[in-house]
Amino acid sequence: MTINPNELRIGLVSISDRASAGVYQDLGIPALRDWLASALTTPFHVETRLIADERAAIEATLIELVDLARCHLVLTTGGTGPARRDVTPEATLAVASKEMPGFGEQMRQISLQFVPTAILSRQLAVIRETLEHAALIMNLPGQPKAIKETLEGLKDADGKQLVGGIFAAVPYCVDLIGGPYMETDAAVCKAFRPKSALRPAAPPLKETP
Repeated sequence: MTINPNELRIGLVSISDRASAGVYQDLGIPALRDWLASALTTPFHVETRLIADERAAIEATLIELVDLARCHLVLTTGGTGPARRDVTPEATLAVASKEMPGFGEQMRQISLQFVPTAILSRQLAVIRETLEHAALIMNLPGQPKAIKETLEGLKDADGKQLVGGIFAAVPYCVDLIGGPYMETDAAVCKAFRPKSALRPAAPPLKETP
């Protein structure tokens, strides 16, 4: 596999026993992919994985996406609740170099705007680092609507931001760990960077095959 080191690479992992077994159609990966296509103006390559709620499989998948597929960002969906089979956070922490607790805190704050059971969520984010590469890994909700709200935040009828989404901080985080410069469509999610970290805007492009 030939990898362009300057290309933004994103891993999408849906974690579900039933979807991975073909009992029902996975909705997580399409939701993630659609949102990224609307939010990012930087060209990007996607690697997708649909796996069961098995800790060993989750760990192996995250390691493969970061260390071998060279993803700069990995988004998982599913397996973050308190049920016995929900082991995504444990698997994510097991492959992490450092935890990024602010992402999990904000994810729960967003979800609490809708349901009190958001406090049961164990979503989190970490950095995985090797000698040559690093990636941000984030555990997201399982439902497409919640995925969009978590990434994008909450807006009023006029489009004014009421609660900030977590993705606004992702591009600068990827900058800091040595990844490609990511640009977003401000109408969907405006990326925030300090003035010293801003670059001239590039012409809009779409996802690469």
